[in-house]
Amino acid sequence: MVHTPKFKRFSIEYGAILLVNLPYPWTFPGPVRPIYRLERAERLNGVAEQKDTHMRDISLPELLKSGVHFGHHVSRWHPKMKPYIFASRSGVYIIDLEKTSDCLKSAQDFIKTTVGKGGTILFVGTKRQARPIVQAAAVGVSMPYVIERWLGGTFTNYPTISKMTKRLTHLKEERASGNLEKYTKKEQLTFGEEITRLEKLVGGIERMARIPNVLFVVDVKQEKTAVREAIAMKVPVVALVDTNVSPAGIAYPIPSNDDATKAIQIITEAIAEAVEEGSQIAQRNAAANVEATRVAAAAVAVAPKETTA
Repeated sequence: MVHTPKFKRFSIEYGAILLVNLPYPWTFPGPVRPIYRLERAERLNGVAEQKDTHMRDISLPELLKSGVHFGHHVSRWHPKMKPYIFASRSGVYIIDLEKTSDCLKSAQDFIKTTVGKGGTILFVGTKRQARPIVQAAAVGVSMPYVIERWLGGTFTNYPTISKMTKRLTHLKEERASGNLEKYTKKEQLTFGEEITRLEKLVGGIERMARIPNVLFVVDVKQEKTAVREAIAMKVPVVALVDTNVSPAGIAYPIPSNDDATKAIQIITEAIAEAVEEGSQIAQRNAAANVEATRVAAAAVAVAPKETTA
């Protein structure tokens, strides 16, 4: 059996990454395949009714190729991130990818268990490069998301936010049924503008019936208000933490570059795969409960009735 040496160290020279203790020639896998999206689409079309999605083990070279290891300049670092830093090269901190891999697996297991019990994960990523990635991942697994400005009080004042989502749903239903046509053109235009505004503010959480069980955040510094509210409401936070932020208060920190598009994508899609697997567990548990109830009801129906003296 051929033994593949473990990734141990690397150096950066002239912007090129030189891998040490990796077999030559150095080869990397292709782009991350969004497994959860494809298989979910197949199930919706009836192609793979019983097909299971299993979380992929992301290798260290994949993380390396995606730029997950690049931190911030040494002058912009947080001391509490020291345990996750491997070294510094050319004035830039390098994140320890082995710890990233371990933290990612722990976060995936936690999310899979939570969703398997019927929990909800809220995806948050309002920075420009993260928006399409976060939206695609959340929509692919039918979870709520926030990609525009985080509304203060989304957690701490949820009843008010809930009124906004219900208003959006009501207006969309009224427009779809044609009930808005009885109003004047100016009033219809006003309703349309209100729908557009609400769609931008709360469109991603329109179907979120309650405060989610877990908050997934791409950038802790960018989403500091969301993280603060989650901690106040005792909602566990799973987040990418770069070398310039504190992991304090984050239940499941994932040390990673939170600026590079590929780094955001590989971590976000890994979380989405965990959500998808958890959803399948929840569906199987629900089906098993229904079957158990049916069997119990059938047993009661055929049981001999007790005779009274």
